[in-house]
Amino acid sequence: MIYGFKRFAITLMLLLALSFAFERQAHAYVDPGSGLLMFQGISAAISGALFYFRRRLKNLFVRTEEKPGDGTTTPSRT
Repeated sequence: MIYGFKRFAITLMLLLALSFAFERQAHAYVDPGSGLLMFQGISAAISGALFYFRRRLKNLFVRTEEKPGDGTTTPSRT
């Protein structure tokens, strides 16, 4: 099983190396709108990550106090 995987991995790496060795010239360009598209994608990813982790980020900056006898915590208002 491991021998077959090694052989497959070596074959895949050789094919990848050959594809880079015999690449063709690309007749393409990057227009000014592409930079804005990349900026929009990166900002959307960052905003999505912050939205997803908002509770954890909030807990980093908010101190919690324990109520006596209740066992629950509430945000401190100091």
